[in-house]
Order: sequence, then structure tokens, then C-alpha cells
Amino acid sequence: MPTHGKRLTDAVKRFDRQQLHGPGEAVDLIKSLASAKFDETIEMSVRLGIDPRKDDQRIRGTVALPAGTGKTARVAVFAAGAATEAREAGADVVGADDLVQRVQGGFLDFDVAIATPDLMAQVGRLGRVLGPRGLMPNPKTGTVTAEVGKAVREFKGGRVEYRDDRKGGNVQVPIGKASFGRRQLLENFRAVIDELMRAKPAAAKGRYVLAVTLSSSQGPGVRVDPTRLRLTEEDLAA
Repeated sequence: MPTHGKRLTDAVKRFDRQQLHGPGEAVDLIKSLASAKFDETIEMSVRLGIDPRKDDQRIRGTVALPAGTGKTARVAVFAAGAATEAREAGADVVGADDLVQRVQGGFLDFDVAIATPDLMAQVGRLGRVLGPRGLMPNPKTGTVTAEVGKAVREFKGGRVEYRDDRKGGNVQVPIGKASFGRRQLLENFRAVIDELMRAKPAAAKGRYVLAVTLSSSQGPGVRVDPTRLRLTEEDLAA
């Protein structure tokens, strides 16, 4: 049988895991339960009423978090003519065929991969390496683009990718760190909800947002009431 650490066991005893909370209450509770010695990541998990087995109901995209993620993404750019632009925008590693060869050789020290359209023929050879890690550049996520400077700045500034898990219609997105203020976490929470609503597939029928849970890296999940997701400025200021 799986066992849990003392910290998690103690945290679970401090609240009712079945209770549904408003977003603000959930954020307050998550922050109070994050007791690890490092700055825990706060993650938002959303179960959507979609059938990910059907291509017309799958969702994938990116969302800009107003307060950032609390972590500066390491960005790799596959570009030739736009290499200077990428470096000036803050890309951590830039290259063309040479970078393709480095990745084939095992180099994966980056969180986001961006490619210009003209290099996708070469980058496509890396599908077996980048695909399983969620790093393959894709036009749907803005990571295949001629505007590499803009893309680098956005991902460095807190733009994150989301996608369904191909199984139960679940989407997981980091919304910040435990050290973030309440308003920062709620602004990021609202940005994710707004983006998921915008991305709702036309083919999805019935209830769209079935369940929402917030959790920290080493903490238990706190359930959010899916009927109370819309935040106002008053909610953010509370």
C-alpha cells in the first residue's frame, strides 16, 4: 500500500477534502498548507467535459499568466536567419542544424522549444525525442513562428502551454508559487479559466468544466466549486 509523508498526512487532517471552495478560499487554504522547505509550485488541475478520443474535442494552446510562473523558462530556438533576434530577446540557446544535432545527441536542457517555419523539416526529425517530453514546436502553441523574438519574450515572461491528457479530459497548468500573493495567484487562476473557456470545442456538449483542484508540489488537492469560477475585481481585492 502507498504511504504518505508526515507533512502530507498532517495537511490532509487540517481540512475537509470533499468540501468545495470558492477560488479565493482555495488559494488561501493551499498557501497555508504549503509547508515544504522550498517554494512549492501551485498547480491547477481542471477536468473538462470533452472526449479527448475525438480530434474535434481535443484542446491545446498557451496562456499568458499575468503574474508569471515564478520561474524563468529556459528557451531553445531553432532558427537561422532570425538567430540574432532570438538571442537579443533572451533565448538561452540558439542554433539551426547544429542545435538539431545537439538535441539528437541528448541535449535537453530547456523548458520551451521554438522554431521558425523554415527549420521545421529538420526539427521534425526530433519528434521522438521532443514529443514525449511535450517540447515539440507546434503552430497551435505559438512555438512555430517567424516572430521568434516576440515568442521568446512571451515564454520568458510567463506564457505556459496547456493540453488535455488524452485520457480523461484533464488539463494541468502551473499558476505560480506558494510565495506569490493571493491576488497574483487569483489573477493567474482567472487567466487560465478564461483561456479554457475561450478554447471550448464546438463539439463538446453538456457541462464543460466538471472539476477544478488546486494543489502545491507536496500538498493535498483542494477542490474548487466549478460553479463559482468567475472572479470579479472585488474577489481579487478581498
